Amino acid sequence: MQSQSLPTYVLVHGAFANSFSFAPLQGELALLGHRSVAVDLPGHGFEATFPAAYQAPQLPDELAAEPGTLKGVTLADNTARVIDVLERARRNGPTLLVAHSRGGITATAVANARPELIDRIVYVSAWCPVDLDVNAYYAQPEMADVDMAGFAGALVANPAELGVLRTNFRTADPAALTALKRALAADLTDDEFRAFLNTFQPDENLDTGTSADRAQAATWGRIPKTYVRLAADASIPPAAQDRMIREADALTPDNPFDVRTLQGSHLHWLTHPRAAAALLATLTT
Repeated sequence: MQSQSLPTYVLVHGAFANSFSFAPLQGELALLGHRSVAVDLPGHGFEATFPAAYQAPQLPDELAAEPGTLKGVTLADNTARVIDVLERARRNGPTLLVAHSRGGITATAVANARPELIDRIVYVSAWCPVDLDVNAYYAQPEMADVDMAGFAGALVANPAELGVLRTNFRTADPAALTALKRALAADLTDDEFRAFLNTFQPDENLDTGTSADRAQAATWGRIPKTYVRLAADASIPPAAQDRMIREADALTPDNPFDVRTLQGSHLHWLTHPRAAAALLATLTT
């Protein structure tokens, strides 16, 4: 890692999320003296589609039919966005690329393409595809207990027809909300959980990559890397996280993951970020 320069944490969000998700974490990092930038992937943040039919009162038929800006957005587009941010951030010193959840797919693709831009890559309960494509992991035993009922119950359109995954996070269906909370944030209060849902956007793109986007030993594999396990994650369970760690270590045995663990659910570390910020701060030394 470059010396005599403060590092920049480049934060990559997960599915349906955006840079807003990282605001509490960025505040804690700033209080520790660290700078960070949260990336909005294409079609996220202020680029997102929020149909009028998503407001109250909701219009379900219109919500299921209105086009979204994420249609046609690809993993390559996400990769290009993060590379642009890394190129600019690196002018000021070292960079740590930190990815959460689905953001790990993008982080891996970025590391495959431009490893020289990254001083350390950090996965926080994030997808790190090595032996399989991401969708194929869902058929594996480690994901057998993942309850997708919340997402299924909140899905409002046929993704193949609409061209995006559109989910109604503003649903009042108690069954869907209960299932979503169980999957994402069982350890948050109901108010905290609903507040986080209100930072989500309804659309996500469909491209999760192919075998060409799995971690590559020659590029991704030469970057120092940390995997932060979330011990109570019901969305990407610890067994699935551990499998990806094992597969990555087998791919690059001379450069294994530095493995850390945080307590809490998939979203707890973002809503109560002090421990996560303290952990991330140790990775600059």
